[in-house]
Amino acid sequence: MSLCSSRLQAKQQQPLSCQEESSQELQAPEHLQTRKRRTAEEIKKKEDGKIAKKHQYEIKSCWPPTITGGISPCIIIETPHKESVTTDFSRFKKYRFRNLFINPSPLPELNWGNSKDVWLNILKKENRYAHCKHFTSLHSSLQPHMRSILLDWLLEVCEVYALHRETFYLAQDFFDRFMLTQKNINKSMLQLIGITSLFIASKLEEIYAPKIQEFAYVTDGACSEDDIVRMELIMLKALKWELCPVTIVSWLNLYLQVDALKDVPKVLLPQYSQEKFIQIAQLLDLCILDVNSLDFQYRTLAAAALCHYTSIDVVKKASGLDWDSISECVEWMVPFVNVARKVPVKLKNFKKVAAEDRHNIQTHTNYLDMLEEVNSGVVSTAPGQLSPVSTAGIITPPKSTEKK
Repeated sequence: MSLCSSRLQAKQQQPLSCQEESSQELQAPEHLQTRKRRTAEEIKKKEDGKIAKKHQYEIKSCWPPTITGGISPCIIIETPHKESVTTDFSRFKKYRFRNLFINPSPLPELNWGNSKDVWLNILKKENRYAHCKHFTSLHSSLQPHMRSILLDWLLEVCEVYALHRETFYLAQDFFDRFMLTQKNINKSMLQLIGITSLFIASKLEEIYAPKIQEFAYVTDGACSEDDIVRMELIMLKALKWELCPVTIVSWLNLYLQVDALKDVPKVLLPQYSQEKFIQIAQLLDLCILDVNSLDFQYRTLAAAALCHYTSIDVVKKASGLDWDSISECVEWMVPFVNVARKVPVKLKNFKKVAAEDRHNIQTHTNYLDMLEEVNSGVVSTAPGQLSPVSTAGIITPPKSTEKK
């Protein structure tokens, strides 16, 4: 073998240098590079597919048809995601939507926003949080008067703990909307659902909300703290965390403010008398105990109550609603007004509550007796039907002097 050929053979057997290795890596087969690109594209398609297949979850039922007490685990139903949630308003026959978008807005010119935009946003929220009186048809063991008893008890709890009116009406809205999402709830569960609604509302509205131990305490052992916590999660899932409705008392506050407003920069400060506010609010407290009040939108109920104590001209100015929009509700409210006028309106004092905020604290009176008087003058009680005065096992909260 020649010297040249031996040197060439030795060179071929030597390992590649770093530069030569990198050059070979750069010259990798094309099919490998193509495979890498395809893998990246596939990953992107999978991610796009996952985004397109988002799902929302809703609770179909939390309890079996036959309930023996206690709470069973939630049954979560997976449904296709929709970008915009639409509500079927066909079952709310008595709602009047033709005056939904009032132009111009009854709100005055605002220095912190566009009054038309603010007004339209409020109206959109009103239609988003829909309610219906026919939820009792979903629960075979429930009667309409049971709702009246429960709400009256919540009114009393609110006064004992000096909770705001907005807190009560939030709880009322949560309860009514939650019952629309369920089927065959036993009456033994109503108190737990009611006190949990108030528990959620107080955490949203109150600065110093009562502790969960206090909510469990007023049930006199019927509901434990663990029961309330479990029910809270069930209700929040069923309501899809939609917890900011425009309540009846919010509409009343707005109407009175717009009617009495003279100084636009002070639009957020009360300009009306406290006595006038609680007089109308007491009428609304009585009306909301009747399940038929759910035939009307909250803003219509507030406008009808305002009409009974002022005039249709004031209602038009404050709400933008004409007589055709509220006439049915005004007529329905007449017997409630006749009974409410017999009860003297008194502005109560509460410890640690400023004088200018006393009208916002929820009070309680003999609403069940008043409701019975209304019903006795409108419709006769069916044979065998329980009187609304019968508490059916729902207890009343202790007096403030008896609380631990």
